[in-house]
Amino acid sequence: MVTAWFVLVAAMLAVYVVLDGFDLGSGIAHLFVARGEEERESVLAAIGPFWDGNEVWLIAAGGTLVFAFPALYAASFSGFFLPLMLVLWLLMGRGIAIEFRHHVRGPVWRPFWDVVFSASSGLLALFYGTALGAVVRGVPLDGAGNFFQPFFTDFRPVGRTGIIDWFTLLVGLLAFAALAMHGGLWLSLKTDGALGERARLFALRAWGATAFLAAAVSVAVFRVQPHVARQMEAHPWGGVLPAAAFAGLAAARAFAGTRAFLGSCLFLVGLLSATAFGLYPDVLPCNTDPALSLTARGAAASAEGLRAGLLWWIPGMLLVVAYSTFIYRRFAGKVAA
Repeated sequence: MVTAWFVLVAAMLAVYVVLDGFDLGSGIAHLFVARGEEERESVLAAIGPFWDGNEVWLIAAGGTLVFAFPALYAASFSGFFLPLMLVLWLLMGRGIAIEFRHHVRGPVWRPFWDVVFSASSGLLALFYGTALGAVVRGVPLDGAGNFFQPFFTDFRPVGRTGIIDWFTLLVGLLAFAALAMHGGLWLSLKTDGALGERARLFALRAWGATAFLAAAVSVAVFRVQPHVARQMEAHPWGGVLPAAAFAGLAAARAFAGTRAFLGSCLFLVGLLSATAFGLYPDVLPCNTDPALSLTARGAAASAEGLRAGLLWWIPGMLLVVAYSTFIYRRFAGKVAA
């Protein structure tokens, strides 16, 4: 049951990254691919019906974490308090920018909120990746399962680490580039004409950065987190996950339209699945003493609680899936200018 909940939480986070990822990527691309007010409205129309629904997956994953792995929730949300507050402000900044830009017409008002929208989207992608890198690297947990880190120390991923070091920043840059590619492919799928062509060109440029950074992170992970290497050595079949990720990355470059976007989806899901597989059974590694790492079993709720939670999780997620399916079918196709 513990492993099943680990897989469910990881899957929910992967779905969130895929769905809200194209929102963030579209925000990153917004100022670079849109020319004039009409095209900027088209970019916003491409994500308008979806972005708030996509974030439901993040809320659902956080709620699931509370009852399935309460110790992990308590440790991570207190230890990562500073970056989580920044993430909260950036999430609000994106939503406010989308809504407020339509309230006033003027030469300063709308361009200002466009910059807020793009900057919030880009920083969110960067922070999400940095947080993931910090989890993979490990945090300085104490015997009670608590930790706290400053933003940075000496930028080394060993010893007295901060949230930001060269490894976590590298993962953050990969997240930024990958979601920029993902968003560019979404915009090329949802728009046509010159805007769609510029979006496709933007995605191809981001693809090059993504491929380089993905290779660099793949090498760095084995140096920074030896547990991943041991896990892959003990279970060689897990190699299919990173292989699927790089196959998706190749498809995003080789194809166009829907197939290219689905390749980007496969890349993101494969990358996150490989990360979860490489860390398991740890859910929050300790980089000072591996014996203090928080494991899935040690962080999980009671077996009775997990079984009871499943009875509520299934109908709740069926509603979310039904709503998402309806919205994506209802607003399928190209957006109108």
